[in-house]
Amino acid sequence: MGGGNGMAATSLRKRPLAREANITGWLFVAPMVLGFLVLLIAPLVTAFYMSLTDWPLLGDAKFVGFDNYRAIAADAAFWKVLGNTFYFAAGLVPLNIVLALLLAVLLAKPLRGMGLFRTAIFVPVMTSLIVWSIVWKYMFATDSGFINQILQLFGVQGPAWLYDAKLAMPAVIVTSVLKNVGLNMVLFIAALQQVPGHLYEAARIDGAGRTTQFFRITVPMITPTIFLTVIMTVIGSMKVFGQIFVMTQGGPGGATKVLVYYIWEKAFKLFEFGYASALAYILFFIILAFTLIQWQLRKRWVFHES
Repeated sequence: MGGGNGMAATSLRKRPLAREANITGWLFVAPMVLGFLVLLIAPLVTAFYMSLTDWPLLGDAKFVGFDNYRAIAADAAFWKVLGNTFYFAAGLVPLNIVLALLLAVLLAKPLRGMGLFRTAIFVPVMTSLIVWSIVWKYMFATDSGFINQILQLFGVQGPAWLYDAKLAMPAVIVTSVLKNVGLNMVLFIAALQQVPGHLYEAARIDGAGRTTQFFRITVPMITPTIFLTVIMTVIGSMKVFGQIFVMTQGGPGGATKVLVYYIWEKAFKLFEFGYASALAYILFFIILAFTLIQWQLRKRWVFHES
């Protein structure tokens, strides 16, 4: 009986200590939880409510239910900008991933001077997007642009890159790839350096060439990093705005008007905040759908996934 009483007393003493530990833990995480609620959950809830209203900003908000979403479904301009958004993503994502991987393979070797080349390619990542876009806007200028001046040296009359409906989007895609390819390159270099060297030695003994080693060893071993970079690049491509705003303003003729630019236009030029909020939620669900699809497909090609 005495032993039982001792255990009960010990248990009673531990309860206040456990409660105190829980309180201390919650105090430590409280700033993060509060920031999550105030900076993420509250804006999401507010934006969803706004998407159910007709709010001209200068007047009172009128609750209209899902009328904004029905109007978007019938909006021809929305489908056009959505197509432009997918066009931008389809051009940027594979070009960025492939170029970053090729650069990583070339620069992953521990040779003298490689650090300088890595830095040069990564510097645009740290450069202001607005400054980068302004520079490239002038480089793509029709008459005095650097690119057309180079073409003139070879007797080629350069086109009006940013004023041609067929060339404006490819020009913005190239600009965006060169701006951000350095980030994926660094991630790929880190992944390549983690591939065990004995795998290559065994492959060479079996007579495998460099191409076979690359596709049978290198690519499978870095598929987790490829998966990460693809998700990051897809999300970034769907949210493109700065380059479009600076270089083309959505032109010519709406050829480069993407979804985020359309949201900005509706909200801050036409003051249709309810409609813009509905567009923002549609973009959110599109990105969420792409991410979930990629997450489900990862088991089919990502190494180490069961």
